[in-house]
Amino acid sequence: MPTRTVLATSAAALLASATGVSVTGTAATAAPADIRPAHPAAAPAAAPKLCAENALTVKAAASGQDHVLRLSVKNHSSRACLVSRVPLVTYGDLDGAAVPFPLSGSSTYKLDAGKTAHAAVRSLTTSDDSDPRSVGYVVVSANPEHQGKKFTAASLSEPRGLRVWSPVTTLWQPTRAQADDVLAESDGAGALKV
Repeated sequence: MPTRTVLATSAAALLASATGVSVTGTAATAAPADIRPAHPAAAPAAAPKLCAENALTVKAAASGQDHVLRLSVKNHSSRACLVSRVPLVTYGDLDGAAVPFPLSGSSTYKLDAGKTAHAAVRSLTTSDDSDPRSVGYVVVSANPEHQGKKFTAASLSEPRGLRVWSPVTTLWQPTRAQADDVLAESDGAGALKV
């Protein structure tokens, strides 16, 4: 076999292996047209929806530091869902809610199935001329359209009432320590004690 024929046959064989074309002698024939890819493309995952209130467990607990509560929300559903980026924390019958730190527009936080997010809220940010009020309960909600869960002052180790003035809350965080650190940054007071 002349050298040119060998080179042409070798080149055709290489081309055939790369393109799925079969080679017979020096002539090439196309592979059958109905060959399908070995791994079909997976359908894109559906975007998470807002969490149903009954799929969540919202908790509030005393932190051990004056006027600071630790919050958590757990997703009990089998799918990721969305909560508001900022927990909605209201005090008794007072108007308004705790102000987020850092300031945040309306956005969402993805909460994977079985996972818990954490936040911390300081109810009392006082100056010498402020006049804090006392309330008998706080309501915490993971989404503004949810009813939320009510926690009495007594259940939060404040039997004489929760004192409140210019409350501040963190955004939801992946860990309790991160929530504590963010709240500490909000007034430069240093890390919370565990």
